[in-house]
Amino acid sequence: MSSLTDIEKRYFEKLLAMSSGLVLDFNDATFGEFFGRHGINIHGHKYQIYGTSKAKKLRAFWISESDELVGTILSEMLDSYEACCELSGTHAETTVLQKARKIVRRLTGQPITLAFSQAENKSLDLEFIIPHIPKLPINPQVGKIIEKRLNEAHVALAAGAHLSVILLCGSVLEAVLLGTAEANPTKFNQAKATPKARNGKPKEFHQWNLAQLIDVACEIGILKIDIKKFSHGLRDFRNYIHPYEQMISKFTPDEHTAKVCFHVLKAALASVAGER
Repeated sequence: MSSLTDIEKRYFEKLLAMSSGLVLDFNDATFGEFFGRHGINIHGHKYQIYGTSKAKKLRAFWISESDELVGTILSEMLDSYEACCELSGTHAETTVLQKARKIVRRLTGQPITLAFSQAENKSLDLEFIIPHIPKLPINPQVGKIIEKRLNEAHVALAAGAHLSVILLCGSVLEAVLLGTAEANPTKFNQAKATPKARNGKPKEFHQWNLAQLIDVACEIGILKIDIKKFSHGLRDFRNYIHPYEQMISKFTPDEHTAKVCFHVLKAALASVAGER
């Protein structure tokens, strides 16, 4: 029996579009083939305790099998979700997907890591210098606070306060992207990834979370795709401000993590300032 909690299951219910009894775009045959690769007869009686729809069989699978097996299957299903979004031209729900990936890592016993492609690693090899703060499209008063936080991050890094570095980097990135949105309201409000309120209108910028700011900034060309991915990694680590998040990840940030996050921040600031 897996340790998936009811709250964790909701993330997969949403991403896999299970409310209608379906699972993504699987039909009965492809659903059976998907599980068959792992030696599982998903259409067998064992997984029909709730009913015979694909969603109900998946729910039965969750409670019947081990964490490792459930995590492996769900990881592949998240890959399928991303492929479906890419092929249909729809926008992936980044925040929910990131949370689901973390749940999968918990189930399979894997720590959170920053895994990049060869091309992305080349981007990280570049040396970025923090741009002159007045070049950033932010309120001058906020600029003074950001400058102090950047200086504090340098001190924290030298002192070995690695988690503090990550939290400071995350807060600076969010402040700069929020300022950028406020300076470019039309572009940010008309993007496909713009978060909407219940009335269908764009949310006020102060209601956007960091993931949404990153996605829209990339969509409108302020951040390049590599910096978008790096920034989501930084955002993921920044969530360690909640001790529970760090506990379930089974990972403690070290000097390497802090330095990578600081480098990601510098690259993002250079992009926002038009210096990349």
